[in-house]
Amino acid sequence: MVVALHRYTRSFNMARNEQDLLSTEIVNRGIESSGPNAGSLTFSVRVRRRLPDFLQSVNLKYVKLGYHYLINHGIYLATIPVLVLVFSAEVGSLSREELWKKLWEDARYDLATVLSFFAVFVFTVSVYFMSRPRSIYLIDFACYRPHDDLKVTKDQFIELARASGKFDEASLEFQKKILKSSGIGDETYVPKVIMSKENCATMKEGRLEASTVMFGALDELFEKTRIRPKDVGVLVVNCSIFNPTPSLSAMIINHYKMRGNILSYNLGGMGCSAGIIAVDLARDMLQANPNNYAVVVSTEMVGYNWYPGRDRSMLVPNCFFRMGCSAVLLSNRRRDYRRAKYRL
Repeated sequence: MVVALHRYTRSFNMARNEQDLLSTEIVNRGIESSGPNAGSLTFSVRVRRRLPDFLQSVNLKYVKLGYHYLINHGIYLATIPVLVLVFSAEVGSLSREELWKKLWEDARYDLATVLSFFAVFVFTVSVYFMSRPRSIYLIDFACYRPHDDLKVTKDQFIELARASGKFDEASLEFQKKILKSSGIGDETYVPKVIMSKENCATMKEGRLEASTVMFGALDELFEKTRIRPKDVGVLVVNCSIFNPTPSLSAMIINHYKMRGNILSYNLGGMGCSAGIIAVDLARDMLQANPNNYAVVVSTEMVGYNWYPGRDRSMLVPNCFFRMGCSAVLLSNRRRDYRRAKYRL
């Protein structure tokens, strides 16, 4: 029955799509001069088939990828067919004996031609491999998971907020409404300091939370990949609002005693897109620095961004942001191809 219903639904959708491509038009044919309907107006229905909507039928993502591939490899796609055509025309005009004579007997006495051809071939191959972008691999990643005593459900979150004494009933009801539609589950984590009656948005508490989540994620990443912190050549850290001095990237370098010539970047104030920007920056750095590792750390400080007031527009981040951090290890070493999870 399920199979029959599926077939009926598919047939109905195909018929409906077919009808969407048809347009009807009523044509006045005038007064009939003869026949049983003589002296009366006659009409006919003209059915026309419209062109399909290509924006709906074609996946523009693949069109865009094909266009970029065509532009990036335009030189090869234009020159290789011409070279193949010229070579085929030259070889096709010779017999097997003439071709063997030209390849072996003539070349045997013309050493300069052979060496020149070999030099051009080596130069072309070298330019090709040097000009092509390096492959960037994602070796592994780690996400920090706090202790279970920091886990709160949505109901517990509202009760803790009420017990902190920082919100009135209207603010609590608004946050409860936002939590229901936020998509956040009942196994999220918050630092305990945000529910205290004291001010939690301090630099001290922000640094404490940052060191907890960042070092926790990096310890797991280095343990999973068996990479020493001194082997990392590029470090990119992104955190939108919490930007202390010294920076978060400096905290990581000093904690793990990383090498002195490491390329470190601290991205801030870029919102939720900073994670993608950080990966793109790390990829560009690996393209310019061969035989290297790059670590990308993405986090946000919940306690430092906590808002205890009544402005509803500023209460929304309280419902969406939770405690956590992610760390990603990227590499441009060819020998890491086999153990990589993805290739950028």
